[in-house]
Amino acid sequence: MRYGLPAIVLHWLLALAIIGMFIMGWYMVDLPFSPQRLKLYNWHKWAGMTVLALTLVRLLWRFTHRPPALPAAMAAAMPRWQHWAHHATHGLMYLLCLVVPLVGWAYSSAAGLQIVYFGVLPLPDFVPASPALADAIKPWHAVAAYALGALVLLHLAAVFKHQWLDRDGLLARMLPGRG
Repeated sequence: MRYGLPAIVLHWLLALAIIGMFIMGWYMVDLPFSPQRLKLYNWHKWAGMTVLALTLVRLLWRFTHRPPALPAAMAAAMPRWQHWAHHATHGLMYLLCLVVPLVGWAYSSAAGLQIVYFGVLPLPDFVPASPALADAIKPWHAVAAYALGALVLLHLAAVFKHQWLDRDGLLARMLPGRG
């Protein structure tokens, strides 16, 4: 059984956004202070708020639309630890898709740098401005982002295993098209 189109679209939008955010974040932190760096930081913040919004929509969709069960033969063939890893990885990815942008927002607020979404919509400060708080929060954004990146790699490894080793067609459930 396949996922519905809204779940598929949200999945792939978030996948592209998270990969793009990770690459952008990794690249921009080592740039010297410049207009280019400031522009990338703003884009990164806008994309982070978009990831937060998409994650909330995805969670709302998931809570109101049960995902399709694994095919019975596939579920029976999977060892118990793979079922556990599947659920734990997805749960942690959802959690970190919320935590990473919220911690980034908190850092920006603590640093006194208000996020103005797409240069138009000023977002409220998430925490009060405080250089000490900003210094305390900053490393947690990176730690959470790297943890999310590691989970994405684990998720991709599982996809590759199912697609090319098991050849069980699991990936087709998350691709658009006829089912």
